[in-house]
Amino acid sequence: MDFRSLPPGPVTLTDVTVPACLLGKPGDLIRTEISIAEGRLADPQPIAVDMGGALVLPAFTDMHTHLDKGHISPRAPNPDGTFAGALSTVAADRAANWSAGDVRARMDFALRCAFAHGTRAIRTHLDSIPPQDDISWPVFAEVRADWHGRIDLQAACLVGCDGVSADGPFRHTADLVAETGGILGMVTYPVPDLKARLLDFFRLATDRGLPADFHVDETLDPGAETLRMIAETVLETGFDAPVVVGHCCSLSAQDEARAMDTLDLVAKARLHVVSLPMCNLYLQDRQPGRTPRMRARGINVSFASDNTRDPFYAYGDLDMVEVLRQATRIGHLDHSAPDWVQTVLANPARACGFAAPSLAPGAPADLVIFRARDWSELFSRPQSDRIVLRGGVRIDRTLPDYAELDSLMRTA
Repeated sequence: MDFRSLPPGPVTLTDVTVPACLLGKPGDLIRTEISIAEGRLADPQPIAVDMGGALVLPAFTDMHTHLDKGHISPRAPNPDGTFAGALSTVAADRAANWSAGDVRARMDFALRCAFAHGTRAIRTHLDSIPPQDDISWPVFAEVRADWHGRIDLQAACLVGCDGVSADGPFRHTADLVAETGGILGMVTYPVPDLKARLLDFFRLATDRGLPADFHVDETLDPGAETLRMIAETVLETGFDAPVVVGHCCSLSAQDEARAMDTLDLVAKARLHVVSLPMCNLYLQDRQPGRTPRMRARGINVSFASDNTRDPFYAYGDLDMVEVLRQATRIGHLDHSAPDWVQTVLANPARACGFAAPSLAPGAPADLVIFRARDWSELFSRPQSDRIVLRGGVRIDRTLPDYAELDSLMRTA
């Protein structure tokens, strides 16, 4: 039968390929069968379809995105491809164009892409420098409600650490985050009073019962060690809500002993690390015993999309297969442990508190099915013909047309 033709109703998919780790078994990939009934994984069903070894994964979790920045490149291209160029370009575009309607339209466009690619849960960062916080957070709440049942959405505020204090405008942002059920976040970089600002940040988070999510050391300057200070502060304060740290690029440029000591602190503080391989192509130093090295310390590591078609990254489509493909190549995962697929499944779900993906009977039949039969086949092609099931029902994977955004790309 045609790979893309699946009968409606209860069915058993025979001869499918599944990562052994998703079934709690040792090894890499195994051949098995999966049954679906009433929107969930079930016991074997009378109607069987031979899938010819098709790889089956649960729907993805993308734990670090920027839905509010997405798709602005046509009107706000990065002038020189630098990080500084991205910062200044986004700031200018935000001030000129980020109305509620603009933010909402671009968010919805990006989510339709992610949904078509097989993602079921997303955490986004929202630029929250006033007055943008009072624009974007209400929009996010509306979008989250609109997408309920299709993509679970979380949001973290994004403010530079020099804008964080217990008695400044950030207190209002923290209240807004709490009212919306979000995550308290900020960008850390070396400033003289960072310790005091971290203490204020964690105090605000504790008082409001909020988890934390940081952009950390997104630089190759080996002197940038805010990751270390975050871990130390978590240990000193006893902050016990989940803490996510993203980027952590300066580790790759630091002295080996210092970097490893910092990672020991990260592990002790039980921080969750998310790497953004398509934006941060820094850890390309494949040497025996060096990469990947966070996992060896028991650190919960995930991968995520980060920016899409904006000045920080001019490409991307919130496709977690692309993320995992790039992470495998850049992070040297292919000659490592066999369960790295969990970096886009169980690991980010655990870090963010999303429902854990499962292939066990009774779990929702939210699946992504590929013609590929092994990792090499999966990562060698874009998998444009994948099948996405939500509640056991095949969704329409037609991607939105970029032309929909044309009217938004006219500069103010």
